[in-house]
Amino acid sequence: MNEILEEFEDDIAKRDSKGVSFYLKIVSLVVVVIGFGIYVGDMLFGKNSLDVLLNLQSEKQILEKSVDNLKNENAVLQKEYFELKDLDPDSKGF
Repeated sequence: MNEILEEFEDDIAKRDSKGVSFYLKIVSLVVVVIGFGIYVGDMLFGKNSLDVLLNLQSEKQILEKSVDNLKNENAVLQKEYFELKDLDPDSKGF
């Protein structure tokens, strides 16, 4: 009877070490996946990304204002150019 109990204890010891190892692997895999998710989330939505987004939006607004100003300046200069061209007696309509 003693031999049967020893075999049973050995069997349980082998299963427990494999079970603990399996659960340890699962837990470590979960920790790695969560850590990677936090890292990617920080890269996409972190402070640096937000700063870059806000800077790009403000730069876009500045450039749009600059384009509008240059269009208005171009219109004024074209008007002046065509007025001068019509007043020039040597011009033949070119």
